[in-house]
Amino acid sequence: MSERKVLNKYYPPDFDPAKIPKLRLPKDRQYVVRLMAPFNMRCRTCGEYIYKGKKFNARKETVQNEAYLGLPIFRFYIRCPRCLAEITFKTDPQNTDYAMEHGATRNFQAQKLLEEEEKRMQKEREEEELNNPMKVLENRTKDSKLEMDVLENLQELKELNQRQANVDFEAMLKQHKEVEEEQRRKEQEEDEQEMKAMLEQAQNRRLLMDSDSDEEPAKHCPNPTTRTKPRAILKTKQNKNKTKKTPKKPPKKPTKKPQKTKPKQKKKPPTKKTPKTKKKRTL
Repeated sequence: MSERKVLNKYYPPDFDPAKIPKLRLPKDRQYVVRLMAPFNMRCRTCGEYIYKGKKFNARKETVQNEAYLGLPIFRFYIRCPRCLAEITFKTDPQNTDYAMEHGATRNFQAQKLLEEEEKRMQKEREEEELNNPMKVLENRTKDSKLEMDVLENLQELKELNQRQANVDFEAMLKQHKEVEEEQRRKEQEEDEQEMKAMLEQAQNRRLLMDSDSDEEPAKHCPNPTTRTKPRAILKTKQNKNKTKKTPKKPPKKPTKKPQKTKPKQKKKPPTKKTPKTKKKRTL
């Protein structure tokens, strides 16, 4: 019985590996791979947005007659998830990125455009400096001027920070508290003045009312002889005081009626039963 896991294989003595036929695959062969969208794009046929990170089953192939420093460039084919239109993009090893090729447009990326513009400007400047030595001096003077401006701005910022550091915050708080206290005092004084004015108005009204009440009884009894005598006033006051002093009798509490108890019935003594005499029958 042979082994299940064969580790050593038998090679006959006349084995020649050169005679083994080799597979000749085409150079533009395509492989099916699973990948994610490397950037945001929009389909040209239906306008569907395809966001970065969306997964696709793509076809991969190597681009013929294109390379960067010996590195091969690969092309990927995907389909739009809405209209199934074919979209292609390839690798860009020079910029460590992907380049859109066909079927969709890459969404706007401000950072990438800014970096490309900076690289273009730097390249143009280097080309100008190679052929024109005067341009080199001009660029140097511009750079030195920019550095001086930056240093001046930094110095101004430092001075502003020092001014803010010298500010005494405790003194500012004390001043603020003093202002608040003065405002409170003014408010209290105004309140007191208003209260005094209101009290004076109330006193004047009371005086006017008292004067009116004094004038009214004088009109009712103009003759002094008709007034009551002082003895009669005293008697009436005494009678009133007596009526007030007489204490009221406390209310009587309701007394509970005693419940009538039934007299116990005396038990009769047991009576002795007399034996009955049988009557003799007479013949």
